[in-house]
This record gives sequence, C-alpha cells and structure tokens, in this order.
Amino acid sequence: MSSAGSGSRADRPGLAGQVVLGLALFGVYVLVDSLESPERSAAARHHGQQLLRLEGRLHIDIEHRLNDALAPHHVLSTLANYEYAWTYLLSTLALLAWIWVRHPHLWRPVRDVFVVVNLLAIAVFWLWPTMPPRLLGEGYVDTVVRGTIGSWGTGVVDASNQLAAMPSLHLGWAIFVSYGLARAGAPRWLQWVSAAHVLLTAYVIFATGNHYVLDAAAAFVPVWAGAAFAWWRWFAPAAQGEVVPASDAFFLHVEETGAPQHVGGVVVFETPSQPVPTMDEWRTLVAEALVPRRRFAQRLAPPTRWRRPRWVDTEVDLDWHVVERHTGDGEAGLRRLVAETAAEPLPRDRPLWRFVVVRDIGDGRPAVYVVVHHAMADGLATVAHTLRLFQPILELPRPPSQPGGVRRTLERTAATVVGLAQLATDGGARKLPSGSARRQFGASSVGFDDVREVARAYGVRVTDVVLTLVGEGIRQAAPAATDRLGGRLRVALTQALPVSGESGQGNATGSVMVDVPVDDRPLAERLADVARATQRRRRPTRLVASRFVVSTGLRLAPEPAAAWFARRVYGSRFFHAVVSNLPGPPAALTMLGIETRHVLPILPVAPGAMTSIGALAWSGRLGFGIAADPALLDADAVAAAVPRALAELRASAREWPAEDQEQASAVSR
Repeated sequence: MSSAGSGSRADRPGLAGQVVLGLALFGVYVLVDSLESPERSAAARHHGQQLLRLEGRLHIDIEHRLNDALAPHHVLSTLANYEYAWTYLLSTLALLAWIWVRHPHLWRPVRDVFVVVNLLAIAVFWLWPTMPPRLLGEGYVDTVVRGTIGSWGTGVVDASNQLAAMPSLHLGWAIFVSYGLARAGAPRWLQWVSAAHVLLTAYVIFATGNHYVLDAAAAFVPVWAGAAFAWWRWFAPAAQGEVVPASDAFFLHVEETGAPQHVGGVVVFETPSQPVPTMDEWRTLVAEALVPRRRFAQRLAPPTRWRRPRWVDTEVDLDWHVVERHTGDGEAGLRRLVAETAAEPLPRDRPLWRFVVVRDIGDGRPAVYVVVHHAMADGLATVAHTLRLFQPILELPRPPSQPGGVRRTLERTAATVVGLAQLATDGGARKLPSGSARRQFGASSVGFDDVREVARAYGVRVTDVVLTLVGEGIRQAAPAATDRLGGRLRVALTQALPVSGESGQGNATGSVMVDVPVDDRPLAERLADVARATQRRRRPTRLVASRFVVSTGLRLAPEPAAAWFARRVYGSRFFHAVVSNLPGPPAALTMLGIETRHVLPILPVAPGAMTSIGALAWSGRLGFGIAADPALLDADAVAAAVPRALAELRASAREWPAEDQEQASAVSR
C-alpha cells in the first residue's frame, strides 16, 4: 500500500495470521503471569506501597477517598466492577472489528499500536510487578470480590494477573480506542463518547482499588510509544511509498549474503520465417506488456536500517532495461549469458528487471530471457508476467483464494499452529562443501506426456517424478557430494498458495523440506520413497506455517531481526537445493510472430546451496532450468542425466505386470 491513508480491502492481511498474532500476544502475557512466586508477590507489594508513598508526597493519592465513597453503594460498586471487567475489552474488540471491516488500509498501523501497547505493558509487568491497592490490606474495600459474577478477582476470572497494576492496561486500551477512532476520522460524537469512556474508566480503576493514579498516568506512555512507532512506520514522509511485503523483502535480505536473487525465464524460438524483430519492436512489446505491471515501473527507495523497504514509482529507461547481447556459441553461449546475468545483482536505483535479446543462437534463431528480482515476483508470478509477451495472451491463475468465515479462520489458525510445530521438528541439513559466488545455467527438456505416463504407471504425482529425476541428475553429476550427504538430498519444494489481490504480484509460496534419496538403488525404488515423503508432507500445515513465518512473523519483527532470520534460514544450513514445478500454457504460443521452441525457468541459487531447479510445463514439453554453483555441481551434467533417468523409469514401468500398473494408475487418480 502506498501509505496508511489509502488502500483497499486487498491491503488487509490474512485474518488467520492476525488471529495467530493475537494468540501469541496473549501467550506472552500468560507466560509472564505464570512467573508468579512468593518473591514476586513480595516485590509487587513493595512496589505498590512505594507508589502510595510517592503519591502521598505529591498529594495525588485520591484512590482511598474514591474507594471509601463507592464501597457503601452496592449497586454502584457492582456496576463499576462490570465496567472494569468488560467495557475496555468490548470497546477494543469493537474498534478492531470496525477498522478491519470499514478501514482496511488502517489495519496495520492501528494493529501495530495495539501490539506495542501490550508488549511494553507486559515488559513492565515482568520487570516491575505491582500489586493493586485493593490487595495491599491498607483499608481498601475490595469491591470486585463482593459477589459480582464475571468481574475481575472473582472465581470466574481468578486466573487474572494480580501483579500487573503498572501500567493500567484497562485505561491503556481505552486510550487506544480513542486513538483508533481519531486516526480513522470517526464521527465527532463517537470520539466524545470514547473520551468519556476514558474518564469513566479512570474513575473506576481508582474507586474499585485496582490501580493507582501513577500507573493510570503511565498508561499514556505505551499508547504514545505505539502511536509514534506507527507514525514512523506508516505516516512519516520517509515512510511514503508502497511497503515491500515481508515475504518479498525476505529475498532482499537474502541477497545481502552476496547471492543474487533473480527469477525469470528463457525463451528459445524456432527459425523465423520473417525478419527478426528490431530492438525498437522488442522495446515496444515490453512497454506494452510488462511496464504497465506495477512492479515493473517501481524502484526501491533508499534503505534505512530500521525501516522496511518501500517501492516508489519511477521512470522506466527502456534503453537500459531492454538490451541486446551476442554470442557465437549457440545455445551454450545463451546459457552462459543467462548465468552471467543471474550472477550480477540488479541496481536498486532502477526497477529490478531486465529483458535481454540474443539475436542469433544458431540457424538464425533468436532467444530472449527476462530476469526479475525475487522481491518482485515468485516463479509462478513471473510466468504470469511473461505470458503477456506472447500471443495469444493467456492468464495463468494462481490457486483460488479460500472462502472466509469464522470456521475457515479457525481451521487456518489451527493449521498454522500445527505447521509451526512440524517445521520446528524438520531439523537442518547435512553440511555441503564450501561453494562460490559463480553461477552456471543448464537446460534440459523432456516430453510432458512421458512424465505423466510415468506418474500414472507408478501411482505418484508429476512432482514426485520431477524430484526423482532431479535427484538422479544431481547424483550422477556430483557423486562425491551426494555420498557426503549420506545418500539423502534435502530439497526445499516450493508450492504456490492461494492469494487475493492482483495476480502476478509478489511472493505467495510456501516450502516443505523433502529428503530425496540419491543412493544407488533402482530409480523406481527411490521414486516410491519420494512419493511417500511428499505424501506425508502434502498436508497444507507446513506450507501455511512457512507462509505465516515470512509474511506475518517477519512483518512484526524489527527489520534487522527480519534480515538476520532470512539470511540464517534460507540456505545450506537447512537445505541443499530448491525445486519448483511450475505450470505453463498447454498450447503453442508466438512472440512478435515467431514460434517458440522451448521455454525454461530461471531460479536463484540460495546462499551456500548446490542448485535451484525449475521445471516448467510448456506446450507439451517439460523444461528444466538448472541454476547451479559450479564449485559444487555441473549444471550441464545434471541436464544430460535428466532424460536418461526418465527413460530408465519408463523402461522399469513397462516391466510391471499389467494388473500392478492398473492398480497404481487408480491410486494416482
């Protein structure tokens, strides 16, 4: 979103993630509450007495007088108890719901204020526990235990934190509601009602003996700090522009390791029956097909250490972005050019993409390749972008958004919690030898129908076959490395997730770790192992959880912490290779009237990893784009091994008895 003052419902984050965040916040509170001990109780009593003595010296100790005046009136004290127990909570929930529904563009800044208010208060509860006046035994009448059902301090809620008087969250939440209403421009009468509620809450917390004047005054501090943080993050002049989503900024942080993070594609054409288009024609095509896509006309604002990066609109210099390269070495030279481009970081003072035309790679055939930064798009989004360069124009939809509703939110929240526990048990990967910053690009292509035939014959998914082919290619290309890994290659398998909003924007993927066998057993046995491994991990919990971590968890983390996390988890510490199986158009397409021969994906190599391999189904062929660190893996050797591995699987499948093939095909369906 360009700023917190504009936007649409699409700017709103997923509800499940916000629920998980709320539960996490409450979990921190419960954790601090569980620290109660005789020593903490004694310290809390001492702190409460200190506050009373200080208030006495300042002549602001009005709590006792207000408590004495209220206590004899049973009805009024009962009403005060209910006001203390519920109105701060209900008004806060009402505000959050109102912001969510009516002002989605303000959800993130208002939510950030709420998070800061609670985290600061909980920190004080932990570091400086304070007992409320009514528990000090200094003549206060404890109105909340006189039979008020459902009020604080009664048996209904006796688990509430009795050592959290400083600061008053009751008053803090009431002040937060006033802040939220003012920020959203609520009707003036409603803001006056909220102000009256703040004053009423202040009276009640004193008269019921639950808080001190000083901790009521202290309640303004976390609200002020939260509002200042939200202003700095969302409203300050330096905060203008469109915030890079955390799941996209993740790859900007990864690139700080020195491993450029580009995705893209290579298009190899047939020999044209017409003159090859001029550079002006290529630039016109790009100007019409790509530049109108929002990210292609934006650059990154100058970074700061603590502020999230932002997209800002800029002019597009097509003479720089659309360039011509030459090679005298056919498709091998094309692959070398791709590797060189992939190894060179894109300058961040321009839009993060390039379109390269290679005029003759043999027989008069041209080729083009496009690279975009992973912060702009994931693999599927890149395919969606580049499809607009072809004729006819096809849309490649992502998985549809899931329906909303309370039940769906609860299911997604539960899946996230379960998935986080699963991710925590996945462990790391065996250490690879030291690599390099160099890159190599290899290419291979097989018949997509042949791959589907093998999948049906063995009763597995196409992705299982892809993983097995990749594993065998790596085993043949780097036997010493795979032996060192104990015959198990840890692969990060990426999958697209349901999204809302503009198609082809940003990253909406999750990853699961799959151990692919790379030993010397027959390929059919290893394919069965891969199918079992992916079957166990096919449930969406890990994908949902990994998405939550990078899209919601990192959004809440300070930017240095988010950068540290991205650099730590994305690389050889946790996996050896990345594999992505991407869909493409089933029909043959043309670009500027030239027929395509094959299309290959380009994926970035993760820091310290061996390779990243994309498999793209396009017009009846499954093309493998193999980006590798040549110090660890020969991409050309992997490319050569993939067709041989597929032929071996096809031959093994034909040796099966017919009844076994029919049973396997039924399972795959």
